[in-house]
Formats: sequence, C-alpha cells, structure tokens
Amino acid sequence: MTARVVLVGPMGAGKSTVGALLAEAWGVPARDTDADVEALEGRSISDVFVDSGEAHFRDLERKAVAEALAAHEGVLSLGGGAVLDPATRDLLRGHRVVFLRVGLAEAVKRVGLGSSRPLLLGNVRSRIKALLDERTPVYESVATLTVDTDGKDPAEVVAEIREALG
Repeated sequence: MTARVVLVGPMGAGKSTVGALLAEAWGVPARDTDADVEALEGRSISDVFVDSGEAHFRDLERKAVAEALAAHEGVLSLGGGAVLDPATRDLLRGHRVVFLRVGLAEAVKRVGLGSSRPLLLGNVRSRIKALLDERTPVYESVATLTVDTDGKDPAEVVAEIREALG
C-alpha cells in the first residue's frame, strides 16, 4: 500500500487545494499531514509551534509523514517543511513526488501579509523569500515531477499533473 502521489512545496503553493482536487479527479482519498498533526494534538500547528516549539512539531510531522506514506493510498500533501528532515526524504524515495513550485510574489499573495503562520512572524515577504531560497533545492531533490503554479488556477495544476502522471 502506498500513496498514489505525494505533493510537496512551500506554503502558498496550493498543496492542500490541489491535493483535494487531484484526489477527487482520481476517485481516491486526500490526506494532509498538517491536518493529521492538528488532529493528533487537538490544536493548531501555530499553537504547537508556540506552546511546544518547532522541534516538537517536526517530530510529530516526521511521524505523521511516515505513517501516511505507509498507510495512505490516495493523494498525500506534506507540510512545507516536512522534506527538511533527512528521514522523511529517505521515506519519499520510490514514491511519485510532485513539487508544486511557486514564485515569491505569488506565494506572498496566496499566504497573505497578515498570516498567522508561525514561521512568518516579522517581515512576511522576507521570511517567505528566505524559506523559498532554503527549501527549493530540497523540494527539487525529492521530486519526480515539478509543476510551476504561478499564474495557474488549481484546476490547471491538477490537469498538468494528471497529464504528466497518466
């Protein structure tokens, strides 16, 4: 049993939205590891970060990704930072991994400058740029397919993935 496809990318790339639409198109379930962590903890990711720290969140995330990769047969969307963990990158080998690439301007527009995301405290635009600069090479290293999302609506992104993956 293995996920049909795994979506990775930064916040604002559309992983949750595209994941749900892709799963619907294929008639398979969608799963989001951020939602899994929130359900397990009974609180938002922002609260986990603030109350328990990033290291605790990353540990929960690593476990959620491992469990989902082993048990989920549909479309799996990973949190933006999940691929930073070497063990998670190892687990992704052999899976069809789609990197949803988004540019800085589009990511800022989608995430919003008044974001409640814990990694964006302070100057949202500069934090998103730093995260994109740091993480893009990691996303590219695990991806079997890269899809640019700038200027496309979610349905267009889904169509591109379906065409590429069959």
